Amino acid sequence: MKITKYNQSCLLVETNNKRILVDPGNIGYTEKLLNEWRGINYILVTHRHGDHCNANVINAIIKRDNSKLYTTKEVSDNIELLNVTIVKADDIIDLGNIKIEVTKAIHGFFTKMKYGNGEIFENVGYIIDDGKNRLYITSDTINFNHNYKCDILCMPFNGNGLTLGIVDGVMFAKDINPKIVLPIHTEHPLPFMNPNIDELKKQLEENELNYKILDIKESIIFD
Repeated sequence: MKITKYNQSCLLVETNNKRILVDPGNIGYTEKLLNEWRGINYILVTHRHGDHCNANVINAIIKRDNSKLYTTKEVSDNIELLNVTIVKADDIIDLGNIKIEVTKAIHGFFTKMKYGNGEIFENVGYIIDDGKNRLYITSDTINFNHNYKCDILCMPFNGNGLTLGIVDGVMFAKDINPKIVLPIHTEHPLPFMNPNIDELKKQLEENELNYKILDIKESIIFD
């Protein structure tokens, strides 16, 4: 399994001869990326916020590559997207030599969201299992009771009421006990929306969690 990180929560997952693009959003997007994201078999979108769901690029990829899109009913109802299959928590997406578990996720809330149509009522994460590795992408979520397990954990540590913060996020990760944590959602243009990376590193190390903070377009490979 090869994972390449892009801005915010966008990941390109390559495994078992499939290319899966997760949450291609509008932060940091340039048309050059459309050329990099070629041969995409599947697209996974967690929720409808623009930093996770750039409709123009998603539809362009689907038209070009005949990709299949999996996302929630709320996304599909609010954004015009092509080739959509609706999923919800606890669904299993069977791609043959890859299984994807759709997980629960609870997006946090800012008061101003109720005035700007920003509140998320339906949000999901994904566990991509290729038979050798389990990659859990949590989406923007606050804490909740669960029994999900994985080898590779991709999650935000932003806090601010919208996602897990550093303290509760580290507890969330420690309960799962993955082989490695890959922090994501760290490129918001408003600095206060991003975690304190030095403090995050400190807390992960103190809790004996193996981690790697990937740069944009940096890849990591798991056998």
